[in-house]
Amino acid sequence: MTLLKKHPRGLVFIFFTEMWERVGFYTLIAILVLYMDKSLGFPDARKGDIYGLFLALCYFMPLLGGWLGDRVLGRRTTVKIGAGLMALGYVGLALSSAGRTTPFFLGLLLVGVGTGIFKVNMAVMVGNLYAGRPQLKDAAFNIFYMGVNLGAMIAPLGATLVSVVWGNYNISFWICAAGLVFSLVIFQAGDKAIAPADFRGAPQEPPSVAVHAPAAAVAPAEERSRVVALVLLYFIVIFFWTAFYQNGFALTLFAERSTKAFSWLRPETYQFFEPAFILILTPLLLALFARWNARGREPSTPLKIFSGLLIMSLSMLVMVLACLAGGNKDVAVMSPLWLIGTYFLVTLAEILISPMGQSYVSKVAPPRLAGLMMGGWFAATAVGSYGSGLLGKSYGRFAHHQYFLLLVGLLAVSAGLILVFIKKLRRFAG
Repeated sequence: MTLLKKHPRGLVFIFFTEMWERVGFYTLIAILVLYMDKSLGFPDARKGDIYGLFLALCYFMPLLGGWLGDRVLGRRTTVKIGAGLMALGYVGLALSSAGRTTPFFLGLLLVGVGTGIFKVNMAVMVGNLYAGRPQLKDAAFNIFYMGVNLGAMIAPLGATLVSVVWGNYNISFWICAAGLVFSLVIFQAGDKAIAPADFRGAPQEPPSVAVHAPAAAVAPAEERSRVVALVLLYFIVIFFWTAFYQNGFALTLFAERSTKAFSWLRPETYQFFEPAFILILTPLLLALFARWNARGREPSTPLKIFSGLLIMSLSMLVMVLACLAGGNKDVAVMSPLWLIGTYFLVTLAEILISPMGQSYVSKVAPPRLAGLMMGGWFAATAVGSYGSGLLGKSYGRFAHHQYFLLLVGLLAVSAGLILVFIKKLRRFAG
């Protein structure tokens, strides 16, 4: 793989471990609201509560996962425990039904906790592989993110196939559990290649000085300034995640209620487009950034995030127009192109924000707080994802174009805040 030529072997195993874990997670995201709607019979308000709380749990748990990886168990052990909890959670979901909801709620709890402690340590290990080579981190996190989205692309296709052939969401939950088993097998197979990334603080006695140059000590005053810069970023991106996670709620409901139905294009299928676009666009954007870098013109990481927020605002504006063109009526008359176009713009925004944000945290976080600070990134995601469900409770209460227009405004404010604090954000990382 040309993209991986300059990168350590451990990234390959992390890539495929993450890919199979994401097959499970994004299969769940593709069908969770539909399962609650069609199989469990929950009203929109209850679906919004459960959806938002579940995502918040997934992204608050990295605070615990970062602490476990930093201070207690080490990163590889924490990843394995997280994967095991997720596998058990998916089994619980597979065993649930309208008359048996206890396994459903217990399953969501286990998946949420397992996802949280898994994700943060995987992300930290990607950064750790590049200690001493920060110039490759943006590219590394984009490659890692391609693994995330390869899994996310497979997931809705599998869910669609199951729905068409068997018409049973529970079978998809069994597929989620299988994805976690594959993930664990791959991670264990790459144990030796991943081991150099399983350190806490600055690397000690690294096996290859060329790959793992010791991190410079950070003075207390600078450490505080770094933490402040990160907290500012966490606050700003909350609104991005509130809009982004409409993919599993408002955009899924728009697909089900307002978009023309096709046998090959079901509501859960639309989530295929975003990861597919990521796999197409990421290499192109990496090549563009590499060319700009060679000319000394590559935008700083905060500026990339600013651009992503503007593009995300534009994607929600497309949905405003779609609603005004007929989507407000909750009648299946809208062309699928409205949603596909929205997902194209969401994809551009996501590439510029999610992997870039994780790369920024990896570069700026004080070494002794690396896991905690990466956990903070995911905690901000948690607040935003809970906001997506909290806002989602109102999807049917007022005109849908007003719903999406609110998101346009929140994203525009977030982009403005990046410009206000751009000097502080650029101080520690390009």
